Amino acid sequence: MKRKSIIIVSLIILILLLDQVFKIWVKTNMYLGEEIQLIGSWFKLHFIENEGMAFGLVFFGGFWGKLILSVFRLIASVGIGWIIYKMLKKEVSWGLLIAIALVLAGAIGNIFDSVFYGKIFSSSEIHLATLFPAGGGYAPILQGKVVDMLQLDLFTITFPDWLPFWGGAVFNFFPAIFNIADSSITIGLFVLILFYYKSLSTFIASFESSKKEQVEEV
Repeated sequence: MKRKSIIIVSLIILILLLDQVFKIWVKTNMYLGEEIQLIGSWFKLHFIENEGMAFGLVFFGGFWGKLILSVFRLIASVGIGWIIYKMLKKEVSWGLLIAIALVLAGAIGNIFDSVFYGKIFSSSEIHLATLFPAGGGYAPILQGKVVDMLQLDLFTITFPDWLPFWGGAVFNFFPAIFNIADSSITIGLFVLILFYYKSLSTFIASFESSKKEQVEEV
């Protein structure tokens, strides 16, 4: 258990460090909306900020919506962390542990933005952002914006004007701009659903059974 715990915790910390170092670099070295081409025109850095969830999705708006989303992220991360803790005490596969660890690392990475970035950064609206500005941050705690910067423009399709309904429309294969934390969450969920859905269901069922037995014994 000790070896597994060290490896899983190290993986989570590594992803968090990569995510935060990259975000801080982008935040302090790029203007909001700026683009830097990395591989041709199909893979680039495009600095944006969002108030929503992964890939810029927004389900709640305004102060209270942002607060609810931030608190929800915190509760969800605690729950995932608790599941990992329980798994480390049982014999579960490395793949399952790593997949859930990826989801947790990504969730914490975006939580950090939401909780702290408003307090430790100046605004990126006009000038380059400053870390720990003398005049204070741009937003209260739990109201920070998530930094996104990775953009894939693999291909776009422009439909001919003569087509009904879609005539002249432009289809972008993957318009979302994301970050390392989003990628970690996506990879973890993809692996869980594709390879470890049954294993996760079995673990949850076994845990619920053992808990029920403990209650009956009392």
